[in-house]
Amino acid sequence: MTLTITGKDLTIEKVVAVARNNQKVELHPDAVKRINKCRAMLEEKIEAHEIMYGVNTGIGEFSEVVLSDEQVKDFQKYLIYNHAAGIGDPAPIEYVRGAMLGRINVHANGHSGNRLVITQTLVEMLNKGVTPFVCQKGSVGASGDLAPMSQIALLMMGEGKAYYQGELMPGKEAMEKAGIPIPGLEARDGLATINGSNVLTAMSAILLYDTNKWLKQAEIGAAMSLEALKANMKPYTAKLHEVRGFKGAVRSANAINKLVAGGDLKEGKVKCKVQDAYSMRSTPQVIGAAHDALAYARSQVEIELNGVGDNPIFFPDEKLQLSGANFQGTPVAVPMDMVGSCITMVSVMSERRMNRLNHPALNVGLPSFLTKGAGMFSGLMLSQYTADMQIVEQRILSTPASIQSIPAAADQEDFVSMGMNTAIKNFQILDNAYGILGIEIMAAAQALDFRKEEYSFGMGVQKAWETVRKYVDFLDVDRPLYDDHTNMKALIKSAEILDEVEKTVGSLE
Repeated sequence: MTLTITGKDLTIEKVVAVARNNQKVELHPDAVKRINKCRAMLEEKIEAHEIMYGVNTGIGEFSEVVLSDEQVKDFQKYLIYNHAAGIGDPAPIEYVRGAMLGRINVHANGHSGNRLVITQTLVEMLNKGVTPFVCQKGSVGASGDLAPMSQIALLMMGEGKAYYQGELMPGKEAMEKAGIPIPGLEARDGLATINGSNVLTAMSAILLYDTNKWLKQAEIGAAMSLEALKANMKPYTAKLHEVRGFKGAVRSANAINKLVAGGDLKEGKVKCKVQDAYSMRSTPQVIGAAHDALAYARSQVEIELNGVGDNPIFFPDEKLQLSGANFQGTPVAVPMDMVGSCITMVSVMSERRMNRLNHPALNVGLPSFLTKGAGMFSGLMLSQYTADMQIVEQRILSTPASIQSIPAAADQEDFVSMGMNTAIKNFQILDNAYGILGIEIMAAAQALDFRKEEYSFGMGVQKAWETVRKYVDFLDVDRPLYDDHTNMKALIKSAEILDEVEKTVGSLE
């Protein structure tokens, strides 16, 4: 089905559908009317020689410089040239497609003043698979993602580079091959294409979607470890969490109960301690806090996806234009910094459970380092080292970027969000999280192999163990583990374990 863009109902799932899965899009007729109405007002003001920032003035420190009629059109071209100032490796295609979708949705609100053909060209580029080459680095997240968005805007002039049918080529060639007319840039068109935090917001939407899947797998990993460690399951009683009131903790406890349901541990047939260590007993509170942080971040990202992030902003009904700072990325950067820290936090707890599985003094009778030949063999001893290295990298990356502003533009832009740094490092944090969780789940599966003759497991845990064993064999005698680690990381990233488990026990949300 084609996604109709209205300006008001974009979600992170819709961003993923378009950015990652190439869903087609179209503008709602009402959005077309709003864009045309706003443009008509702008053209009236241009004819009346009304001073408007970024239309007939310079930008930033040059905002007091008034342009002549002859300069107004060329200014948009040089604006894009000057701001296409990124550096280095290309951003993944899904980030760029997500940013284009976000910009279309901004325009659909009818407050940006661009010509309709600019928005329609972005729609055609999405639908026909023309994706601009955009350097990943260069944005400070205010005035929006100017550097990467300008590389998108270059295509509006038939310049820059773009991917088309799997090949990188000159932008003009890509547009011609796809049959997309090049609209050129007139007054306001360039700034209306670039002046929002659309790249970092699209990246944040995609990350939230992926992180939710990872968090549910963190609950699967926890349940597997809890079964293997003969945990006391009373701390997972929903009533305990309901009386405190945090929604995420209730959700997490219910998910883990689903996973262990039907097993001997849950049914009280396995002897357990009166009280377990925090890494076992506190799992709902910790993963639950991450769920709550994600919910807040989602609310902020979806506000931004559907809001008017631009400057200036035009109000056709009042014949009014206001210049402000709705391009500022801080409302997204702040909650997303928190999300990165939460991924790290849950990863730390995952490693602590993995430590208990290995540790002969803590693993409730399992073999040391989960090997039958301790001494001759080291089992999963070194797996913990690999997890620990990744956690240290996560901790380094978890320093908030939103407090790192460096003034620019002769101090006209003296506080910026650095939200692009947040977006980039969050994907690095999540990449490590896939590996760390993969190692816990691999260790838990190894431990469950030692327990399977002793008692039966919950249906969800059993299905997770079966899925792991399709990719990683039981470690009978020592072997090089790098393939196992890498395969487990890929398995977690694919979310196949989650898919298989949810088919068995239902949704974990």
